[in-house]
Order: sequence, then structure tokens, then C-alpha cells
Amino acid sequence: MGTMVYPLVVGVDGSDAGFLALDWAVDEAGLHTLPLRLVHASRWERYEDAALGMSLKRPAREVRADNIVGAAVERANQRNADIDVSTQILGDDPETVLLREADYASAVIVGSCGRGAFAGLLLGSVGLAVAARARCPVIVVRGDRAGLAGTHERVLLGVGDSAKGSEAVRFAFREAAARRSTLDAVRAWRCPAHDTADHPMVAGSPERYHEEWASAVLDEALEETAGEYPTVRVRRVTAEGPAHKVLTRRSAAADLLVLGAQRRDSHLVLQLGRVAHTALHHAECPVAVVPQPA
Repeated sequence: MGTMVYPLVVGVDGSDAGFLALDWAVDEAGLHTLPLRLVHASRWERYEDAALGMSLKRPAREVRADNIVGAAVERANQRNADIDVSTQILGDDPETVLLREADYASAVIVGSCGRGAFAGLLLGSVGLAVAARARCPVIVVRGDRAGLAGTHERVLLGVGDSAKGSEAVRFAFREAAARRSTLDAVRAWRCPAHDTADHPMVAGSPERYHEEWASAVLDEALEETAGEYPTVRVRRVTAEGPAHKVLTRRSAAADLLVLGAQRRDSHLVLQLGRVAHTALHHAECPVAVVPQPA
């Protein structure tokens, strides 16, 4: 028996941002030879029986949902006719729908803002919630049309404290290999104000100590996976400054930013760490948040 192939799932809502996410998803499906599943969240099914009791006409919500999905299928086929496209209209809120789909997806892809059912993505009401809780990678398609063209030939990977053997590192290498792009692996570092040259742990320049530590973390994080992708060119970058600022700034020259999901429990609500939260709001390229299995 062959390995189960899970599709890429993209949320479609008829908005401009949704269409940009769809275009990006079609290209991503082509890069990895994956099927594409177009999902629209609509509550019309809940009212279908009542509406039919009053009229033989189809409910307006149902017609609108069909039109949105039909336009999305046509757009996907025009962009790449070789992609296997399936659709689903589900009568629930978008967060619930996408989280359910994530259990059987290679990745979930959403736009950075939307309208109707997906409204509020600009503020993160759906995108952040799905990225924080999904069991598969979630890609929020950010940036303008020029930034989404994939012409930088560069995948940016933010390397955190627990990156050794992480799914985020593997995801970034797979993306770089499929795109024939350079992988920029970045580890940010800061020199605490209280560090001085006479500190027993710091010989010589405290800045040099922290930079060398960052370099060692990078090497450890990449070593195992780099051997599996010998054709991928890797640039190891240590950069001074807060990680969320360093990565957001560098995203302007990347086609994709890959981050590990650093989730933490807070008042029974799952939250993303500051780096992912900032990137999902301010990065200038698509952002992939990749969960690390417990």
C-alpha cells in the first residue's frame, strides 16, 4: 500500500486576498504534486430546511457559496489545469471548518484578510487561531502581488531554541528543494545589558560569545536535515536583534518565511509566540507556521 497523500487545503471566500491565497496554493500544489481542496465556510445549510419550507427557491447563501466556489475552481484550473481540484462547502464558522480540515491536510492555506465568513483575518481572528491550533502547517499568504511572485529564490527559516530535528526545519528544506531556492537559516541573538567581559562565562567580547552560541545553535538545528537535502544551498545567518524584528525585516527579500509553532498555554487559550504572532501580522511574504509534535 502506498503512503496516503493529503491535499493542500485553501480557504476561499471570494475576496481579493482569498484569490491571492488560491493562486499561491495552486502554485504550491504544482511544486509538490499534491491535490488541492477548496473549502468554503457557510452557514446556509443550517437554514436550508426552513427556507425550503417557505419557498422552492434555493437560499441566497447557498447560491452565493456555490458561485464563490465555482469561480475559485475556474481560476485554479486556468492557472494550472494539471492540478487535481476538489471542493467542499461546509455549514460552520471558518475557524472550525479549517481546523477540522487540518487533520487531513498537508497544509492549510489562507489569505491575510478577507470578507464575509473570513473577515477579520487582517486582525488575526481566524488566521491566528488556526495557526495556533492546527495539527498541520498553516500558511498565511501575505505580501503584495510582486512579493508573491516567487522571484527572490529564497526561503527564510527562523531557527528557535528547540529547532533540532524540528518539523519546521524539514518543511523549510522541502520548500527550498522544490523551489530550487537558497535556504536562509537565521538565528537572532542579543547581548543582555548585564553581560560584561569580566563575567565568568564570557571570555573576551560578550557580543562574540552570544554570536558564537547562536552559530552553534544553527549548526545543531540544520546538521541532520541538511544531509538529507545535499542539493539545497544553505546560508547560515546570525543576526543581532530581537528575532521578530530581524525576521520581519528579512521577509522582504524572501518567497516564504518558515517558523516553528512555539505554542504556550495561557488561561486555557493556545497562543503563538511573539515571533510568529508578529510575522503573521507584518511579514512581507507568505508565512508558514509549522507545529512540532509533542
